[in-house]
Amino acid sequence: MIYYFLYPLHTQPGLSWLNVLRYVPFRVLAATMTAMLLTFGLYPWFIRRLQTKQIGQVVRDDGPQSHLSKAGTPTMGGALILLALILSTLLWADPGNALVWVVTAITATYGAVGWIDDAAKIRRKSTGGLAGRYKLLLQFAIALGLCSFLWYGDSGLPRDWIESRGALGVPFIAFQKHPLTLPPFAYVIFASFVIVAMSNCVNLTDGLDGLAIGPVMTNAATYMVLAYLAGAVFFRHAIADYLGIPFLPSASQLAIFAGALIGAGTGFLWFNTYPAQVFMGDVGSLALGGGLGALAVLTKNEFLSVVLGGIFVVEGVSVIAQVASFRLTGKRIFLMAPIHHHFEKKGWAEPKVIVRFWIISIMLAIASLATLKLR
Repeated sequence: MIYYFLYPLHTQPGLSWLNVLRYVPFRVLAATMTAMLLTFGLYPWFIRRLQTKQIGQVVRDDGPQSHLSKAGTPTMGGALILLALILSTLLWADPGNALVWVVTAITATYGAVGWIDDAAKIRRKSTGGLAGRYKLLLQFAIALGLCSFLWYGDSGLPRDWIESRGALGVPFIAFQKHPLTLPPFAYVIFASFVIVAMSNCVNLTDGLDGLAIGPVMTNAATYMVLAYLAGAVFFRHAIADYLGIPFLPSASQLAIFAGALIGAGTGFLWFNTYPAQVFMGDVGSLALGGGLGALAVLTKNEFLSVVLGGIFVVEGVSVIAQVASFRLTGKRIFLMAPIHHHFEKKGWAEPKVIVRFWIISIMLAIASLATLKLR
């Protein structure tokens, strides 16, 4: 909104400095700082409110014994992440860009699903919240609705998106030479699956202090770079053509959302780092995972997201494999799933698991960016 109201004033005498609002990198930095200041400033008050309302974490009895002491720690702290993220995005992004509204809508609505799940857990004082089938139904309904808009919403979508929709970016293959294109129905289903899968994988990763938010910020930083490069033009030449990625000028606004996510995540991590003073809850993990999935779809990095979000993918696959193995053979593959609990059961200290997963996430982000030059 700041961009919408203040940028047109740069032509007025004495206000030429407002021309800086024209540049996406400036607004990325502004959104990052805005979200960071909001979370740093509000979390102490927010944590006290959660404690007053007795909104505390419910811990599994069959988990690592060290987790029992976490029972009662304030949860649903992700609500403040979403407030800072969405407010900062709306303040600094171009409100006329439909892609910004899509990623914001997915993040907000998935946050609402997570809030319902968290509220049910707290009310029942149990780790079982909203039934899994209902949670998936809501997630797919939201994703299918918004992905359908991405295909059929001609009047509200940017022209560059309309011209390239249905096409998927494939790592190591130049987009302009060999685009992989899906028909409408298949594209909507595929894009929805990416969003729902990433949302649930991030949710499964959120089991240790700071474990999920670190890779979330690493992923957001990478998407920030990818989104900006997709629309960057230097000396009248599109960087996207040089790198062999889709040329999407409208996607550059998504870098502002990603920057706001980094800022909000940083403020949250200050209070969520081991030992955590607050947990994000499903209201945060489902929403942030949905936001990352939406960034993958909107920047056409659906396949690359498997590498970039490798930590989340492995966490999700470990749960699927554990359940499938137990039902088919009666045996478990891991000591406990998700896989981060397996390493805890093997004797790894919680901070060691967290930091090593962060390191792997950073390595995967570097590998993902390296694919830009290997096409």
